[in-house]
Amino acid sequence: MTTSHAELAGFLRSRRERITPEAVGLPTYGRRRTPGLRREEVAQLAGVGVTWYTWLEQGRDINVSVQVLEALARTLKLDRHEHSHLMALAGVPDAAPLKTCPTVTDGVLAVLHQLDPAPAVIHNARRDILGFNETYSRVWPELAELPPEDRNTLLLVFTNPTWRRCMPDWEDAAPRLVAQFRASMAEHLNEPAWKALLARLIDESPDFARFWERHEVLGPEGGHKRFVHPAVGLLCLDFTHLWLDQRIGTRMTVYTPADAATRAALERLTAALRPAS
Repeated sequence: MTTSHAELAGFLRSRRERITPEAVGLPTYGRRRTPGLRREEVAQLAGVGVTWYTWLEQGRDINVSVQVLEALARTLKLDRHEHSHLMALAGVPDAAPLKTCPTVTDGVLAVLHQLDPAPAVIHNARRDILGFNETYSRVWPELAELPPEDRNTLLLVFTNPTWRRCMPDWEDAAPRLVAQFRASMAEHLNEPAWKALLARLIDESPDFARFWERHEVLGPEGGHKRFVHPAVGLLCLDFTHLWLDQRIGTRMTVYTPADAATRAALERLTAALRPAS
C-alpha cells in the first residue's frame, strides 16, 4: 500500500464514519456496530460496487474515475476543501482548480516590511516561515533567533512551549492547523521535505499525532486570533491571507488590530524598535 493509497483509505473511512444514516435519508433499525454509514450503504448511495468501494477503503491500487469520486464526495457530503483533498489524494485533476498568483519577489518582501506596525509573515504551504516584518518578530518571541530550519509554524505551535503559552486559544487553533496541513500535504505525499516534517511532528508532539489521526481537512481561512505577549499583554488581531502563489500555497498573512487596546499595544512594540532621537 502506497502512502497516497493509505491516506485516501483513511480519509474515506473517517468521512464515512461521521455521516449518520438519517443525514442521507436512510432508516435505522436497532443498534449499529459501525459508527456512521456502513460501506455497503456508501456504495449504494454512490452507485458503485460494494467490493470495489471496500477495496478503495483498504488502500488497494485500483482505478478510480473523476465521476466516481464526485459521486463519493456528494454521498459523504464533503465541503469544498474536503472535495479538493479527495481529488488530490486520488491523483486526479480538481474540476475547479484554484487560480495562481505571483511568487515571492524582492518587491513583495519590501511590501512586507512596509506594513509595520501591522504584523505580517510569509508562509509556504508547508508552513515554513519565509519572511516576516519587525512587528511580527516582536509579537512572537524568539522567532528571529531561531535557525531557518526551525522556522515552521507547526513546529513552533506544537513543540515550542513559549509559543504555546502565547496562544490562549491553542486548543481550538492547533487542530485547525493540523487539518490545514493535511489538506496541503495531499499533493506532496511523496516529497521528502513534507514526509520529514510530518515524521518530526508525530515523533515530537503527541498532541499533533492525536489530531493527525482525525483525518480532518481545512483550507486556509481568514479570521481572528488572540496572542498573549509577555510585555504588552493580550493582543486581539484580525488576519487576512494575501496569496502570492495559491498553486504552491505561498501567502502573506497580515494581522490588523481588532480593538483600540491592541492598536495601542502594537504602537508600543513599534516604538521600542525606533532609535532614540
